[in-house]
Amino acid sequence: MSPSSLPLTLVIVLAELAAGGLWVLLFSQARGQATPAFIKFCAAMMFVVAAIAFFVAAAVSVGDDVDGYPLRESAMGPARWALAGVFAASALYAYATIREHRAAAFALGGAASAIGLVALGLLARVVSGPTWGYPLVLANFVIGSLVVGLAGLGMTLGHWYLVTPRLPEKPLRELTGLLVVAMAVQALFLAPALLLPHDTVHTSVDKTITSNMFFYLRIGFGLAFPALLAWMSYDSAGVRAMQSSTGLLYIVMVLVICGEVVAKGLLFTSGVPT
Repeated sequence: MSPSSLPLTLVIVLAELAAGGLWVLLFSQARGQATPAFIKFCAAMMFVVAAIAFFVAAAVSVGDDVDGYPLRESAMGPARWALAGVFAASALYAYATIREHRAAAFALGGAASAIGLVALGLLARVVSGPTWGYPLVLANFVIGSLVVGLAGLGMTLGHWYLVTPRLPEKPLRELTGLLVVAMAVQALFLAPALLLPHDTVHTSVDKTITSNMFFYLRIGFGLAFPALLAWMSYDSAGVRAMQSSTGLLYIVMVLVICGEVVAKGLLFTSGVPT
């Protein structure tokens, strides 16, 4: 992994967390089974995440390449504007949610979620040059967003059960079950990502992806192990072992975010989205 790719990697992972968190939160709000306090807290939390994503993107300088990996610099400006839109819309969404303006909250949450998808699409455009193609990179970013969003909000939801143990287990089971499915889909995308042709990337890390030890860390500790823990969390929630379920989700969230960072680092050294 190239240290010079870390700033742009951070921008992408923060954008994934902001977009994915908004999608999952809007889903939970529409389902109407999570407590209002959880929805309000997460709406405020996603505003903070969106703010961090925007300000980091505004501060990161992007040129024609990063350590030999070619970039589309022209798409980075619109990506920053899209992240600014997520920041603004999430602020209004949080306000409407906290003030319990339900119709306005859904409209603003939908707008923030849609702009988040646009931001991911533009960031995928920035980095897709050497890869097999833009659709594969965009799909990788979208699935990664769902995984980090489900892991983060699932872990947060688990805390409500620690305070109010009699809450129904269905909301947590839904999020952890969806997390397992999303991680399975993410794993399935590895095959086409590795098999489809891509340009050779000449960086300071002169290795193919399968000879890079970080690739196996990504597979083992960024996908397989957290997927197993997510399933254990789902199963624990089913028997109302909420403390165990939440503890497992802590580990899942950390591993998933670290796995996304490693995946984006591998992209910049190999041209393969994992």
